Amino acid sequence: MSQSDARRIAEQYIDAWRKGDFDAQRKLLHDDLHFQGPFDTFDKADDFQAALKRLAHTLKDVQVHHGWDDGDEVCFVYDLVTEGPIDRTPCAEWITVRGDRIAAIRVFFDARPWAAMFERQQ
Repeated sequence: MSQSDARRIAEQYIDAWRKGDFDAQRKLLHDDLHFQGPFDTFDKADDFQAALKRLAHTLKDVQVHHGWDDGDEVCFVYDLVTEGPIDRTPCAEWITVRGDRIAAIRVFFDARPWAAMFERQQ
Protein backbone atom coordinates (compact mmCIF):
# COMPACT_ATOMS: atom_id res chain seq x y z
CA MET A 1 0.00 0.00 0.00
CA SER A 2 1.36 3.38 -0.88
CA GLN A 3 1.45 6.22 1.62
CA SER A 4 -1.18 8.09 -0.35
CA ASP A 5 -3.63 5.15 -0.08
CA ALA A 6 -3.42 5.03 3.73
CA ARG A 7 -3.72 8.80 3.98
CA ARG A 8 -6.73 8.83 1.63
CA ILE A 9 -8.52 6.17 3.70
CA ALA A 10 -7.78 8.00 6.96
CA GLU A 11 -8.98 11.31 5.51
CA GLN A 12 -12.21 9.65 4.33
CA TYR A 13 -12.74 8.30 7.86
CA ILE A 14 -12.25 11.76 9.43
CA ASP A 15 -14.53 13.35 6.84
CA ALA A 16 -17.30 10.78 7.44
CA TRP A 17 -17.00 11.36 11.21
CA ARG A 18 -17.21 15.12 10.71
CA LYS A 19 -20.38 14.69 8.61
CA GLY A 20 -21.95 12.14 10.95
CA ASP A 21 -22.02 9.59 8.11
CA PHE A 22 -21.62 6.47 10.21
CA ASP A 23 -22.42 4.11 7.33
CA ALA A 24 -19.55 5.52 5.23
CA GLN A 25 -17.28 5.53 8.26
CA ARG A 26 -18.08 1.90 9.15
CA LYS A 27 -17.12 0.74 5.65
CA LEU A 28 -13.61 2.08 6.31
CA LEU A 29 -13.11 0.09 9.54
CA HIS A 30 -12.00 -3.52 9.95
CA ASP A 31 -14.50 -5.52 12.01
CA ASP A 32 -11.75 -6.23 14.56
CA LEU A 33 -10.68 -2.58 14.81
CA HIS A 34 -8.60 -1.90 17.91
CA PHE A 35 -9.30 1.51 19.47
CA GLN A 36 -7.50 2.97 22.46
CA GLY A 37 -8.19 6.35 24.04
CA PRO A 38 -8.06 8.01 27.45
CA PHE A 39 -11.45 6.58 28.49
CA ASP A 40 -12.18 3.54 26.35
CA THR A 41 -10.58 0.59 24.63
CA PHE A 42 -12.50 -1.39 22.01
CA ASP A 43 -11.67 -4.44 19.90
CA LYS A 44 -14.70 -4.27 17.63
CA ALA A 45 -15.58 -1.55 15.15
CA ASP A 46 -19.26 -1.69 16.10
CA ASP A 47 -18.46 -0.97 19.77
CA PHE A 48 -16.25 1.94 18.76
CA GLN A 49 -18.96 3.36 16.50
CA ALA A 50 -21.58 3.03 19.25
CA ALA A 51 -19.39 5.25 21.44
CA LEU A 52 -18.99 7.81 18.64
CA LYS A 53 -22.73 7.83 18.04
CA ARG A 54 -23.36 8.63 21.71
CA LEU A 55 -21.23 11.77 21.30
CA ALA A 56 -22.50 12.71 17.83
CA HIS A 57 -25.12 15.16 19.12
CA THR A 58 -22.34 17.31 20.61
CA LEU A 59 -19.99 17.24 17.60
CA LYS A 60 -19.73 20.49 15.68
CA ASP A 61 -16.52 19.91 13.72
CA VAL A 62 -13.22 18.07 13.45
CA GLN A 63 -10.75 20.79 12.45
CA VAL A 64 -7.62 19.06 11.15
CA HIS A 65 -4.52 21.21 11.46
CA HIS A 66 -1.94 18.82 10.10
CA GLY A 67 -1.48 15.22 9.05
CA TRP A 68 1.47 12.93 8.41
CA ASP A 69 1.71 9.53 6.84
CA ASP A 70 4.39 6.84 6.83
CA GLY A 71 3.47 3.67 4.99
CA ASP A 72 0.30 2.34 6.60
CA GLU A 73 0.52 4.74 9.58
CA VAL A 74 -1.25 8.11 9.53
CA CYS A 75 -1.34 10.77 12.23
CA PHE A 76 -3.61 13.80 12.46
CA VAL A 77 -3.50 16.73 14.85
CA TYR A 78 -6.93 18.32 15.13
CA ASP A 79 -9.34 20.22 17.33
CA LEU A 80 -12.48 18.38 18.30
CA VAL A 81 -15.10 21.13 18.39
CA THR A 82 -18.19 20.35 20.44
CA GLU A 83 -21.32 21.91 21.93
CA GLY A 84 -21.47 22.41 25.65
CA PRO A 85 -18.97 23.28 28.34
CA ILE A 86 -15.96 21.87 26.47
CA ASP A 87 -15.99 23.63 23.18
CA ARG A 88 -12.55 22.70 21.80
CA THR A 89 -10.27 19.77 22.57
CA PRO A 90 -6.84 19.51 20.91
CA CYS A 91 -6.27 15.87 19.85
CA ALA A 92 -3.76 13.68 18.10
CA GLU A 93 -4.96 10.53 16.37
CA TRP A 94 -2.72 7.72 15.18
CA ILE A 95 -4.39 5.51 12.58
CA THR A 96 -3.08 2.19 11.24
CA VAL A 97 -4.43 1.04 7.88
CA ARG A 98 -4.33 -2.64 6.88
CA GLY A 99 -5.34 -3.42 3.33
CA ASP A 100 -8.05 -0.96 2.39
CA ARG A 101 -9.49 -0.36 5.88
CA ILE A 102 -8.49 1.01 9.26
CA ALA A 103 -7.20 -1.63 11.69
CA ALA A 104 -6.27 0.49 14.71
CA ILE A 105 -6.83 3.96 16.14
CA ARG A 106 -5.13 5.55 19.13
CA VAL A 107 -6.30 8.98 20.23
CA PHE A 108 -4.48 11.29 22.63
CA PHE A 109 -5.94 14.33 24.40
CA ASP A 110 -6.12 15.94 27.82
CA ALA A 111 -9.02 14.03 29.34
CA ARG A 112 -9.25 16.05 32.57
CA PRO A 113 -11.97 18.47 31.37
CA TRP A 114 -14.01 15.58 29.99
CA ALA A 115 -13.63 13.52 33.17
CA ALA A 116 -14.82 16.48 35.26
CA MET A 117 -17.81 16.97 32.97
CA PHE A 118 -18.76 13.26 33.09
CA GLU A 119 -18.43 13.33 36.88
CA ARG A 120 -20.84 16.28 37.12
CA GLN A 121 -23.34 14.41 34.91
CA GLN A 122 -23.55 11.44 37.28
